[in-house]
Amino acid sequence: MSEVAFNAKVVLKALFKEREISAAEARRIDANLKNGGGADTHPLVSVARNLPTHAETEQKLTLEQLCEWYAEYLDMDYYHIDPLNIDIGSVTNVVAPEYARKNGLLAVEANQDFVVVAVKDPLNLGWRDSLSSLLRKDIKVVLANPNDIDRYVNEFYSLARSIKQSNINNEQTGVSLQQNLEQLVDLGRRGQLDAEDHHIVQVVDWLLQYAFEQRASDIHLEPRKERGEIRFRIDGVLHYAYQVPPNVLLAIIGRIKTLGRMDIAEKRRPLDGRLKTRTPDDKEIELRLSTVPTAMGEKMVMRIFDPDVLQRSFSELGLTDRELDLWNKLTTHTHGIILVTGPTGSGKTTTLYSTLRALADSEVNVCTIEDPIEMVEPSFNQIQVHSAIDLTFAAGVRALLRQDPDIIMIGEIRDLATAEMAIQAALTGHLVLSTLHTNDSPSAVTRLMELGLPAYLINATVLGVMAQRLVRTLCMHCKEPVDLDAQQWTEFTQGVDIDLVQPCQPVGCLECRQTGFLGRVGLYEMLEMTHDFKTLVRPESDLQALRAQASKDGLQSLRINGAKKVAAGETTIEEVLRVTPVVG
Repeated sequence: MSEVAFNAKVVLKALFKEREISAAEARRIDANLKNGGGADTHPLVSVARNLPTHAETEQKLTLEQLCEWYAEYLDMDYYHIDPLNIDIGSVTNVVAPEYARKNGLLAVEANQDFVVVAVKDPLNLGWRDSLSSLLRKDIKVVLANPNDIDRYVNEFYSLARSIKQSNINNEQTGVSLQQNLEQLVDLGRRGQLDAEDHHIVQVVDWLLQYAFEQRASDIHLEPRKERGEIRFRIDGVLHYAYQVPPNVLLAIIGRIKTLGRMDIAEKRRPLDGRLKTRTPDDKEIELRLSTVPTAMGEKMVMRIFDPDVLQRSFSELGLTDRELDLWNKLTTHTHGIILVTGPTGSGKTTTLYSTLRALADSEVNVCTIEDPIEMVEPSFNQIQVHSAIDLTFAAGVRALLRQDPDIIMIGEIRDLATAEMAIQAALTGHLVLSTLHTNDSPSAVTRLMELGLPAYLINATVLGVMAQRLVRTLCMHCKEPVDLDAQQWTEFTQGVDIDLVQPCQPVGCLECRQTGFLGRVGLYEMLEMTHDFKTLVRPESDLQALRAQASKDGLQSLRINGAKKVAAGETTIEEVLRVTPVVG
């Protein structure tokens, strides 16, 4: 490839040659660029801002699409820079940051045989031979979004420098940075941090920023024998984000513990904490912190709670009209027990908080007893369980009954004492919402009897049960229609007649980070305690008989509700099978 000046005219010429724009449009864009300046702006960025709207699609090429198109035009590979797929420690060792900025490049992959380098200027590659000779490796050049290269050159090298400096300081002093983190936080708040202190602050800022950008629900900080690992849970699946030296991980955990008002000296027992922070777009986010001692050191998990979940409608959560009508019917009762069941991470908290938020107004007193408090909500009166002072779920409910409540939410019914207090609250005219860990909704009834509750009290107080799961949804930007095998579909739906509207399969694109899935939606199984169902609730109750009666009463299983979303092209059979229980 001959080296020529890379400017907007070169890009416009290519677009005109491939008939992406007309000659008149090319002249108009060129005139706009001359009149509007933009000499310091990258050619692809300048052109993307001025492209006309396509007549057929009524859209214009985005910068990302233009870069991808131009790479194909030049017969180059295009590379979308995803920080979670890049070993930042390795790629920042390829060239110095000054060299990367001068030549408009960023190494994105490095191994023993070759280095992949993303560039802003695909026409001027005079540096390639000398760098290949210096590294003694082959250089593969790819085109990337120039704005991404500018951003990540700064962020990757800054992060790598901070971690390296943190590691050096730890090794020189032989003392954990945790001992000075309280002073560090105070200095940071007053803007008095010097270069040596700022590195841990910067690493933590990077960590939270990327977690928010990648839609992570949890951040895992995990000690290993020779390194510390950072992982993000995105749409229910864990992804590696970064690796740091073990002592740097300790310092990161120490700073976060301090921000969460946790005891930074205590590493022998589990601790809980919480903190509030803001996203880059100034949106308030709450994080729940939890540490546990492991064989390799202290491990921390940060669960990220978005306050916006409290404002989500039930249709956004995935409830169908039928399920929503039944749920509204149950929650409009003035007394009784409503249970939500499912494993950890199935969305029970979101369902309960959304329900309570909808029910809370100036005329009712909503009280909760939780372990721990998941999200602080101003319209609720929330109590935290403290077993050390005998403030258990049962004791908390007993205290709340003297607080003139209308609605009580119990974080979880774990034992007979809590179950009995929930029954007592329901019998004395209160609406009680709580959770259980069972596979499906009929199992909740047998679980209560296993705890020791008599059948007649269950029949007298329990209004209904909702079992739920979260399933990943197909990315709307790249999913493709697919023809399902008739026999496989029949086996999957267990013989229930469900029309295949438009099933789809995952593909993968930039929007979904090449996973084919973007976001999650709920699957729900609603059980109403009908008269016929209650006649079967007795000490010798058979779970299969309960399930059969619930089905006669109109219950649709999690599997069937998942099948409807498969039929509509929202998710896949494999996803539904992954999260739904096998019930015999």
